[in-house]
Amino acid sequence: MAPRNSSAARRDPPKREPQRRPAQQRRKPVQAQVRQRPPQPRQSIVIPFPVPQQRPAQRPRRRVLSREEAQRRQEFRAHQQAMEEQSRELAKGPIDLPFCLLVLLLMSIGLVMLLSASFPSAYYTTKQNNPAYYFIRQGIFAIMGVAAMLFIGKINYQRFRGIAKSLLYMSIFLLVFVAIPGNPVAVTVKGATRWIGVGELFNFQPSEIAKMAIIIYFSDSISRKKDLMRSFRYGILPYAALLVVTAGLVAIEPHLSGAILILGVGAALMLVGGINWAWVFGALGGAAAMLYFALFVVGYNTSRIQYWLNPWADAQGKGYQLSQSLITIGSGGLLGVGLGKSRQKFLFLPEEHNDFIFAIICEELGLIGASIIMLLFAALILRGYWIALHARDRFGSLMVIGVTTLIAMQTFLNIGVVTGLLPTTGISLPFFSYGGTALSIQLAEMGVVLSVSRQMRPTKAG
Repeated sequence: MAPRNSSAARRDPPKREPQRRPAQQRRKPVQAQVRQRPPQPRQSIVIPFPVPQQRPAQRPRRRVLSREEAQRRQEFRAHQQAMEEQSRELAKGPIDLPFCLLVLLLMSIGLVMLLSASFPSAYYTTKQNNPAYYFIRQGIFAIMGVAAMLFIGKINYQRFRGIAKSLLYMSIFLLVFVAIPGNPVAVTVKGATRWIGVGELFNFQPSEIAKMAIIIYFSDSISRKKDLMRSFRYGILPYAALLVVTAGLVAIEPHLSGAILILGVGAALMLVGGINWAWVFGALGGAAAMLYFALFVVGYNTSRIQYWLNPWADAQGKGYQLSQSLITIGSGGLLGVGLGKSRQKFLFLPEEHNDFIFAIICEELGLIGASIIMLLFAALILRGYWIALHARDRFGSLMVIGVTTLIAMQTFLNIGVVTGLLPTTGISLPFFSYGGTALSIQLAEMGVVLSVSRQMRPTKAG
């Protein structure tokens, strides 16, 4: 151990041991003072129920077309465009001149016969005492009808497909409208409410529009179905329901002849459209039963049947009209008494300028003149069916068949009533009987036939 005064001791001073404080004097570690928050009331925790989010409706994805399907669709669209372009070009073709001339000839003869048959009643029954009253009014509507015929004849008849449903709905609405009791616009004549109009300025029958609506709608619908027409669900049920509704509304006016025309035209289009023949015979049986019910059971027609079978039983009463019609026809003989020289038109024959104008034709022109007029009607009907056979497509053919059948039925029924072959009903002779709106609509229907004739298939010469 080195002495205190040595150099080593001076270099290395002795280490002092740290003095430890007593336990009471030791500092305690500073603890972080935690701030105490005032107690808050407990809140209930609401766990929200997971509501599924409404995603926007997404369109179903289109099935990816195969190459063959896409090619077929493209070929179909190209074919449709080609057909439309071809239809536009064919619509510029000439109208069927024989049919047009027959229409104009019958209309001209009808105006002459109307003047001859109506001037006594026009002088004695109208307020103006104008003998040419009915002729002037009919001539105005004839000019309007010819203009409508030529205008419609220039339209591409394929456009009529677009108005088929609208025209049908409008006709049904008008038929319901005219049947409303107390309707101030409806016109009642001799117990039948068939007309809509204002005074004597403008009157028309909704049944005339319904006939054309049935023709266009049936032609459009049947032409699209083809083989489906043989089934009851697609070929019978929808068309039968429409016919029953439309003809029923016409029958309650009452207008039995108009209902018969609508049923006949609709049945003809269904038959040509390809329905099964079994349904045809069934429909004929049902029509016969309905006709028996309408003629022999309904009070509106019972007296007509009785005095149709024997008009001389009450020649001065309920059989007066038919008995006077037979007298008028018989007094004409073979050559007739001459144009304008009829005696029965001087207020002896009722409706001599309307439904019974054919009796005046027989009296003034005789059997020969009446036969020539019937031959002109036959030529018009046959020419119409010829146009239907040569129509470009099924739609045009069905429309022409419907219009031609309507003219044929109306002509046959009118001549049958005048000659006593059929019971008396209120049905007019096309192009001859007085009725301005009816004549205009008939000429417009002829325009539909002329429109189809523009696109006829070429026929071989000879």
